[in-house]
Amino acid sequence: MLLVEIIYKMIKVWVLVIVMFYNGFPSKGTSNSNNVTRPSTVNIGAIFSFNSTIGGVAKIAIQAAVDDINSNATILNGTKFNISMQDTKFSPGFLGIIDSLILMEKGTVAIIGPQYSEMAHVISHIANEMQVPLLSFAATDPTLTSLQFPYFVRTTQSDLYQMSAVADIVSHFQWRDVIAIFIDDDHGRNGVTALGDKLAEKRCKISYKAPIKPNNISQEEITNALIKVALMESKVIVLHLLPDFGLRVLKIAQSLGMIKSGYAWIVTDWLSTILDSNPSLLLSTSSTMNDMQGVITLRMYTPNSEIKRNFMSRWKTNLTHVNDDHHLGLNIFGLYAYDTVWTLAYALDAFFRSGGTLKFSNDSSLNTLRGDSDTLHLDTMGVFLNGDMLLQKILEVNRTGLTGRTEFAQDGNLIQSSYEIINVIGTGVRRIGFWSNSFGLHTGEQVSNDANSSEGLYSVIWPGQTTQTPRGWVFASNGRHLRIGVPLRVTYHEFVSRIEGTDMLFGGYCIDVFIAALNVLPYTIPYKFVPFGDGRTDPVVSELLEQITIGAFDAVIGDITITTNRSKIVDFTQPYIESGLVVVAPIKELKSSAWAFLIPFTPMMWFVTGMLFLIVGVVVWILERPFNDDFRGPIRRQLVTIIWFSFSTLVFAHKEKTVSTLGRLVLIIWLFVVLILSSSYTASLTSILTVEKLSSPVKGIESLVINNDRIGIMSGTYAENYLSEVFNIHRSRLVPFNSLSEFEKALKDGQDNGGVAAIIAERAYMELFLSTRCQFGIVGQEFTKMGWGFAFPRDSPLAIDMSTAILKLSENGDLQRIHDKWLTRSACSSEGAKQGIDRLETKSFWGLFLLIGIACFIALLCYLIRMTYRFRRHYYSNSTNLEVPSSSSSSCSSCLKSFFSFVNEKEK
Repeated sequence: MLLVEIIYKMIKVWVLVIVMFYNGFPSKGTSNSNNVTRPSTVNIGAIFSFNSTIGGVAKIAIQAAVDDINSNATILNGTKFNISMQDTKFSPGFLGIIDSLILMEKGTVAIIGPQYSEMAHVISHIANEMQVPLLSFAATDPTLTSLQFPYFVRTTQSDLYQMSAVADIVSHFQWRDVIAIFIDDDHGRNGVTALGDKLAEKRCKISYKAPIKPNNISQEEITNALIKVALMESKVIVLHLLPDFGLRVLKIAQSLGMIKSGYAWIVTDWLSTILDSNPSLLLSTSSTMNDMQGVITLRMYTPNSEIKRNFMSRWKTNLTHVNDDHHLGLNIFGLYAYDTVWTLAYALDAFFRSGGTLKFSNDSSLNTLRGDSDTLHLDTMGVFLNGDMLLQKILEVNRTGLTGRTEFAQDGNLIQSSYEIINVIGTGVRRIGFWSNSFGLHTGEQVSNDANSSEGLYSVIWPGQTTQTPRGWVFASNGRHLRIGVPLRVTYHEFVSRIEGTDMLFGGYCIDVFIAALNVLPYTIPYKFVPFGDGRTDPVVSELLEQITIGAFDAVIGDITITTNRSKIVDFTQPYIESGLVVVAPIKELKSSAWAFLIPFTPMMWFVTGMLFLIVGVVVWILERPFNDDFRGPIRRQLVTIIWFSFSTLVFAHKEKTVSTLGRLVLIIWLFVVLILSSSYTASLTSILTVEKLSSPVKGIESLVINNDRIGIMSGTYAENYLSEVFNIHRSRLVPFNSLSEFEKALKDGQDNGGVAAIIAERAYMELFLSTRCQFGIVGQEFTKMGWGFAFPRDSPLAIDMSTAILKLSENGDLQRIHDKWLTRSACSSEGAKQGIDRLETKSFWGLFLLIGIACFIALLCYLIRMTYRFRRHYYSNSTNLEVPSSSSSSCSSCLKSFFSFVNEKEK
């Protein structure tokens, strides 16, 4: 009989759909069937599955809310709720449509439900046409929005916020990839889509999606889906199912060894709903609790309040004893179902107070659907003419209920959304934090007011009874060593070289950095080095990286430059050394001139400066002569005073006093000018004598671009494509070389002798090349900013962990120590050579020394001639008083003594 009844209902529904398709849905305003402003009863409906985990609790909560409202005459001023509950029997589609039509023919003004998101999508179309608001306490699908379904009002929290909380948890524990296991319906698919969007905002992603059939799924199908998940690298699993069969998935996962150390399970709020609805689970030691040890689940947060405590007390005493042997626990959806009825009551009260009436329109096109059965009377269905007014009153409700503040946003969702983060431990649960759409993850219930609250979460006990946060991923093939590709270089063995007498042992700067980074990781990675190349020429980097894409290597290390094209096929780590392109060319040092002290000033500057000294001396002489005896006297003395005074101001050593005000003013300004001139001269001369001057016909990449000189490059590197594509240098000008000796010979030969004008290569190579070849140098600026990194397959989590390890090596100084071990040389770049360059030498000043020597010699010579001339005059004038010496020797000795005595006398 039940089958016949269902078939009969299906036929009538399809007839209704056909008639509506050809004649359209009933329009507004045709007739009124009820003109009572404040009726004695109001018909409301409820659609959910009575025997489900959520529906069983919701049925009791809704009936309790209706009883409380009807017993309180102040709520609706005497109007009573007449509620009709329809059981969908776990059918999210067809029976929900039938039940909604049954409610519509009874003049229902609002429907509480439906429970399932998939059913909400279907019934919302009918609600739109009949203008009957749907208030769902359990449909959390984020795509149920007011844009498509304006009469759908979500009185619970949207999965959009729950997925934001899950994404924040993933980001908090620094995971990058997750696996999503979800029910393959609107609820599951749309929830996982929202999760993917929220993870993308955190630079994370869903690496694998495992859908599960919503109905009649066998244990074998679940097992096969979980086996595929177990083979994935990611071990962070998000489980987004329905409460009715979610425990089956956890039980099978436990049997497959997937709930153990190394895994992280994040379960959406369906698990907390089961635990709240079945308190006996938390008191038992059955295998059910063992299947969920260490998982993290979420629960919609409702603040503690007096009315909530009173309702929970009523629930335990007399509300849940449906059967003598069964006791239902109050879950969060029961609280929202209770508040939903009260929200509708307050909205209807405001509706009636605003003059709203219960008016429905009839449409003659529905008369053809009249049948003999009393089960379904589709011809009596009508459009609720004031449905939009009631909808607006619902959205305007602002009250505090069991779940806290009920206030709707414009999109029909609750404004405040919060979740508890729960860790399942032993036979109980432990709250490790909260999440809210305003503050994210935090440890206090009210983060804005709680002084003990902080960002993040408390510690978690993970599967396997460990407090160590799971890494979140493992290698897909456990037990196999990672194959690390290493290039067999024939040059620059300081970077990568094979140790003599071995096949798989390598050394060098790149190898040491890689091993040091592995040692920093919090886990051990088995690996082996695999050489690549023939050992006669340096391997081509692009061919080496292609081995990753075909699966021959799990990673590639060495002197590999990170470029845009290479990043399209592999993932690189953080650069561990910077190595942009530079230009190397022959250089020669410019020798310092003996007259270098004249270079700071131009000839015109010297002339102007000297003339200014003389002019200032004349001006001061003119200003001081009338008052100052130091500037008076014979003409010769005055000329000497002018010259001496003006040039002595250069070193602020003038002894003449200035007594006139104008003279002092001119002198102050002049001394300031002299200070600036002397300081500028000193700085310029210091720079000229201490900075090493190098000269090269090549000035940098710009000069190479505009001429036709040949340019040397390293074979097998990206330099050839870069120079030809970016700088439009013809490939015929680019000459590849394979060894350092070829570099050196080509630079020595030069452009005119079959060599090259310059070499363009990466700085790291050229610094080693130049460390023992002082006749060459880097000219111009480094014109690219690139670096070397280790290469891994796309989306490899090891690349992220290795990048973090490289940053730690840089911060603690180990990276610099490895650099100094392999790449520091003591030839041209040694500290002693640098000190020799910066030291001033005598040859730079011999011109000044010669001038002062000549001046001193001439002054002494003039002084000696003058004194000899005066002594002769003095000697001959007194010769009559001198005795004749007995011999010539005594005569010379007496003469010298007389001369020194004469010089020692003070002149008058």
